[in-house]
Amino acid sequence: MRMRKVLGAIGIAAVGGLIGVTAPMGMSPAVAQAAATPQPLASLDGSWLVVPRRTPGSVAIGGIPRSFVLSSDGRTVTGEFRFNGWVYPIANMVARPDGFAFDLTGKPPFVKMRAKLSAGGRFLDVWIGDEVVGVAPFLARRVTPAELATVERDAPRPDNMTKLPLPALHDVGVKNLAPTPPMGWNSWNVFREAVDDAAVRAMADRLVATGLRDAGYRYVTIDDGWQGKRDAAGVLHPNAKFPDMKGLVDYIHARGLKVGIYSSPGPVTCTGYIGSHGHEKQDAKTYAAWGVDLLKYDWCSASNIYDTKTEMQAQYQKMGDALAETGRAIVYSLCQYGLFDVGSWGNRVGGHLWRTGGDSIEGDLWHAIDFRFDHNGNAAHAGPSAWNDADMMLVGIDGLTPEEYRTHYTLWTMAASPIILGNDLRTMTPATKALVANREVIAIDQDPLGIQGRRVSQDGKTEIWTKRLADGSTAVALFNRGDAPAAMTVRWGGAVGVAQPKMLRDVWRGADLPVRPSYTTTVPRHGAILLRAF
Repeated sequence: MRMRKVLGAIGIAAVGGLIGVTAPMGMSPAVAQAAATPQPLASLDGSWLVVPRRTPGSVAIGGIPRSFVLSSDGRTVTGEFRFNGWVYPIANMVARPDGFAFDLTGKPPFVKMRAKLSAGGRFLDVWIGDEVVGVAPFLARRVTPAELATVERDAPRPDNMTKLPLPALHDVGVKNLAPTPPMGWNSWNVFREAVDDAAVRAMADRLVATGLRDAGYRYVTIDDGWQGKRDAAGVLHPNAKFPDMKGLVDYIHARGLKVGIYSSPGPVTCTGYIGSHGHEKQDAKTYAAWGVDLLKYDWCSASNIYDTKTEMQAQYQKMGDALAETGRAIVYSLCQYGLFDVGSWGNRVGGHLWRTGGDSIEGDLWHAIDFRFDHNGNAAHAGPSAWNDADMMLVGIDGLTPEEYRTHYTLWTMAASPIILGNDLRTMTPATKALVANREVIAIDQDPLGIQGRRVSQDGKTEIWTKRLADGSTAVALFNRGDAPAAMTVRWGGAVGVAQPKMLRDVWRGADLPVRPSYTTTVPRHGAILLRAF
């Protein structure tokens, strides 16, 4: 389920990484207040098993169980959250009009939580405040202690959840496997843990049928939720949703596309599937044998074991070395949320791109885009096979206006970020397709010079960015981050650093513009204009 719909359905809004309460759309304040009667703490008593949101009656195939075991005396709640093999004692549980709030004690990543009973007390909707990632939604189903014990007994187990010896740091010697920012589609935003073979094949087919493959979108990445169990020899196999991974990879390759896959340097992934901790070489060989072309490697549970910058570098280096040893060209995507100035060392551990922040899909979508104006890595670290990754695209995801879609795509383009779609390609509107398939805009993102654009002018909520391109032209973007339309002027030369052009083109409109000493226009709220000056 898309995060925006989940939040809107029960009147929860993410603000600055915390959770606030609003009246659901269409509900009067009086009705909302009546519906906001605090639920008794005793209603939380019992065992709760986290399940995929898209299939609320089931248990994730192959995932490590996540659960709550709670007990209340009517005044306080005691218990624990069991997450990916670690136990977090619960503290400071209080009843609120919007549900419950509590703290987790012990080691991060998760520190603040909110919850709300639903479906007559059969389910517990949970939001976890993560200081790095933002807001993550869970859905827990009430189960008996015996059912929880059975699930925990039968679940796959990581074989090592403690700190392992780390290699000395060295330069892996990254190869130029991503000369321009990778483009493609990723399964997480649409399917989350419910991703399966049929869904991935369908999206690969849509990339071809819509012409997006020919526009540059080549990678089809299977995110978290594909992993099953390790066999006696330690080889990791897909779960039942992916009966023939090699066959799936071959199917995608036959359509002129490439395949990405997902894992973690920790024992388990973000949603509780088996990670690569202690099995880096083994897993790299498996990916190479399947024919995988990209690995997204998500820090997740590694944070429960490793703390320092050096440890993080060494963990990522282990997989970088393992991928290099396979002899297969596998693009390496570091997903560690921009910690420890990753752009300064990502290449040395074998990485070709690295995330610069948390997940864009979680929380308020415009806020996620607006945040990236000020936080998208150091442009000095960017270039061919060294990309600052602003995360998957939100274009086509409910919760943004068409103007905000265009601003989002413009910013990612100016930032030379990978363009990885996260929408459902089967239901994509003609307007969305036209936006993401605009060849002139794509050409700016994919410019072979590989320069990350920069802000050259700022006046309140309006900004001008420039990006020098390989043919000698310059991309110029006008952004209005404010809540009202704004008049903006580009005066050639001066602070903008672009001489008066001989030709000027509005790239989104595909129209040539008259050349004058300055260019003036009105930019809509949350809007953007993209020019190319020749």
